Amino acid sequence: MKLFRFFYIIFFCGILLNACRQIDLYEQHSIIPDGKWYADKPVTGSFEIDDTTSAYIISLVIRHRDNYQYNNIWLNVGSQAPGDTMKFQRVEFTLGSDALGWEGTGMSDIWEVRKPLNVLPENFREKGIYTYSISQDMRNNPLEHILNVGLRVEKAP
Repeated sequence: MKLFRFFYIIFFCGILLNACRQIDLYEQHSIIPDGKWYADKPVTGSFEIDDTTSAYIISLVIRHRDNYQYNNIWLNVGSQAPGDTMKFQRVEFTLGSDALGWEGTGMSDIWEVRKPLNVLPENFREKGIYTYSISQDMRNNPLEHILNVGLRVEKAP
């Protein structure tokens, strides 16, 4: 009985210690006013990297309404390392398909899609503040029924 109690206490302490571990994560979402995203109104932000030895997963997060009229969205995603200039890449972000419906998670008429920008986890070369910019690059301006756009940066497991 004492042995069982000892293992139970060790197990419980292990759970507590694991729960108190810090999660290395940055996530920020910007609200798109009235669900109308204008091409000249990029979502911007910045995050700090202190650990250049770890690999990171960078993901885009988009929340949209069920009545968004496309299965995808084209974005101009810019990133700027400390002391460097902003570099842009055009990215197609799939939100769903006619056959399978919307990707991601949904509640009522709002859907959230989170997809990695990088295929494999990447290392940041320098410590410091990194800046990003995300703008829509669709034919419609404003692009309607987009509610939030954000970026998530987390250490790879």
